[in-house]
Amino acid sequence: MTDKTDKTPIIEKIKKLLALAASNNEHEAALAASHAQRLLAAHNLAMADIEAERKPELADRVETSAAKNLPKWARHLSGSVCAAFDCQGIHHPATGKLTFIGVGADVQIAAYTFAFLERTIRRLCSQYMKTTAIASTPNRQRELMRQSYYLGAVSTVAVRLREQKEQTPVTPGALVPVKEGLIKKAMEELGVIRTIRSRKSYINTDAYSCGQADGRAVGIRHALESGGKAARELQ
Repeated sequence: MTDKTDKTPIIEKIKKLLALAASNNEHEAALAASHAQRLLAAHNLAMADIEAERKPELADRVETSAAKNLPKWARHLSGSVCAAFDCQGIHHPATGKLTFIGVGADVQIAAYTFAFLERTIRRLCSQYMKTTAIASTPNRQRELMRQSYYLGAVSTVAVRLREQKEQTPVTPGALVPVKEGLIKKAMEELGVIRTIRSRKSYINTDAYSCGQADGRAVGIRHALESGGKAARELQ
């Protein structure tokens, strides 16, 4: 854990910003989250330093829009984001919603990160298809290329998220069982959760490789996008 000597005022300021990140005002929440991340980086602090003195009592939920039929690559992406920020994600096919469950700022950051990464990967895939698929490419082959690219990009992003967590753990060791217990309780309150088994995917190796390469450029650090939406900027 980072030495917090003489950093108490900064830590308190970051705590206040993280509290604002839970605001119902989307622009205010995004701006506060972005400012908090800049202070964390500037003062060599980790979320573990901020959360160490807190004793959370309840898990929080953040709901975002998602496809009713969430594709395999998006499920993998949400799982990787949740693992990186010590959260759990639940997809609701009937409503087309994705619920993130976590403690404190973790769940807000996870929801923002997933939304940005999903949007960015879709944009990169669209660019790839425009420059690669030709007019005569059969629709079935075109869709295989698209899904292969998505899976390749997510595979790289997942590795980068794991590496980030190893370098900067989200939760100090003593709080891990506390958070896990609160998240488990919140999930139990939602009732029966359906588990989806992924089918084997057929892969276009060229498209998958291109997705992997482009995934290395996808942003992992928090930043602010136009419209007041929190995201990750390129490193």
